[in-house]
Amino acid sequence: MCGIVGFIGDEPAAPVVLKALIKLEYRGYDSAGMVSICDGKIHFRKDAGKITDVQRKHRLDRLPGKIAVGHVRWATHGRADRINAHPHFDCKKQIAVVHNGIIENYQELRAALVGKHRFASEVDTEVICHLIEDYMEAGASLEKALLKAVGELRGSYALVVVSSREPEKIVATSKDSPLIVGLDDGKYFVASDALSFLDRTNEVVFLEEGELVSLTRDGAFFLNREGEEIRKKSQRVDWQWEEASKKGYDFFMLKEILEQPEAMRRALIQDRKLIMEFAKEIWEARRVVITACGTSRHVALLASYLFSRLAGKLCDVVTASEFQYFCDSIAEDTLVIAISQSGETADVIEGVKRAKAKGARVFSIINVVGSLLTRISDRAIYLNCGPEIGVAATKSFLCQLVIFYMLAFALMGKLEEGIEKLEQVARQIGDNLNDEKLKKLARRMKNKNNFYYMARGLNLAIAAEGALKLKEISYIHAECMPAGELKHGTLALIEEGTPVVAICPKDDTFYETLNNVMEIKARGGFVIGVSDENNEVYDHWIKIPKMEEIFYPLVAIMPLQLLAYHLAAARGKDPDRPRHLAKSVTVK
Repeated sequence: MCGIVGFIGDEPAAPVVLKALIKLEYRGYDSAGMVSICDGKIHFRKDAGKITDVQRKHRLDRLPGKIAVGHVRWATHGRADRINAHPHFDCKKQIAVVHNGIIENYQELRAALVGKHRFASEVDTEVICHLIEDYMEAGASLEKALLKAVGELRGSYALVVVSSREPEKIVATSKDSPLIVGLDDGKYFVASDALSFLDRTNEVVFLEEGELVSLTRDGAFFLNREGEEIRKKSQRVDWQWEEASKKGYDFFMLKEILEQPEAMRRALIQDRKLIMEFAKEIWEARRVVITACGTSRHVALLASYLFSRLAGKLCDVVTASEFQYFCDSIAEDTLVIAISQSGETADVIEGVKRAKAKGARVFSIINVVGSLLTRISDRAIYLNCGPEIGVAATKSFLCQLVIFYMLAFALMGKLEEGIEKLEQVARQIGDNLNDEKLKKLARRMKNKNNFYYMARGLNLAIAAEGALKLKEISYIHAECMPAGELKHGTLALIEEGTPVVAICPKDDTFYETLNNVMEIKARGGFVIGVSDENNEVYDHWIKIPKMEEIFYPLVAIMPLQLLAYHLAAARGKDPDRPRHLAKSVTVK
């Protein structure tokens, strides 16, 4: 869950890498570091903290040379401090490694190496440095030494390596963690996300699992896992860098929330034939399993309601981190639908691989073109919503929902009708949204330590997502429950002034949910009603547009995202960089 950027060219490399690395800080902001090579010597600086703090203290951009590699870290092994920050080195500081992923057998490897090598940190990455060191001491080139070293590793990794022994190259490889090569007219990047260099080039090559790239000023050279040179075709990434800038907003999260009407319209621009083929296989599959993590899991929950209600198709939803434990029941007649904004989520990737090994078909719904999940799926639908930088997913959540609404209508044989209705919803999605009223509510509620969210039916996934957004960025404990479960435990926690957010539009769940709201009110709870119709039982009403009842989830989510955002701001938190969290969860 770290960000990596390497650059080699005919200009000072450190300023280029720093600029690129800042764009990847959403992938990790516990610590940062950079290594460069100049006159055959390694130079480096690293420290704990956000990259702007490390730059202010150590001036990373002043590292000399035209080759540099940078890293922003989200800690897994070892504390977030200077010693554990990347890069890491061999004993003689002639080899530098940056790493994204987890080496599962690092303890065994470290035990075997510790008598011969000095270890300076607590991190798993350091064993890789010493393995490469041993192979180079035995006469292997940097490329061959890296290939031999990864042959001893168990786990996931994206590795970028430089060495003063071979000072004119950057070497990189990956397994279950993305690395992308950028080609810029004689200048070359390798990074964990193309967003880092899109202001320079959108011509990219995706490294497949086990492949290695060697970057020199003469070009990018690719090897397979046996060390044989292979040819790779480049492709163009459609995203533009301007889409990943704040455009005057204080935070990416606010910008991305407000982009949702346009993002929804873009998500509707799909190949109708692909949607119908996707839907046909869903209908014909004996068993359909939707797997996802976090926000995407809430999408999966709503998708299961939509498929059942609109098309009479039952499917299972399995949390991705638990999916591997259900794989014994996966067979060739199973269709797995995997959802991931990044297409990198480690638990999703692991489950998909196991399902494919059992003969299952795998379809995916993804935002990032060319991601690992895309490349291992039988079919993929893209969200088309552009880059999402805020750690807390917002527009990607809405666009994932849009894809499933389209599939549900396709299952009914009414795709065109569904698209017309969704286009109308896109025009209404921001209607009646009173942002000043939400800010005022946030200021009033900022010192509350517990929130409860409740709903029924289609709206339950929206309540769950609203609660997740709140705890992600404001650090307020938030719990979601089916409204009908209130009396089975949670009601005991309601006391005078306890905030309860009730998703209660005038749909088929309205009266039952309102009865549960009255139970909250009778015990002194502070009720925040999200509805198209006001009611005297609400202490605060968040108004949403009146529409066909199956579409209420699409208009209910935006005010809940904004409420979470304003509560975070009122509490002095950074909504783009919530503590302990990173955007792309590339470790299990």
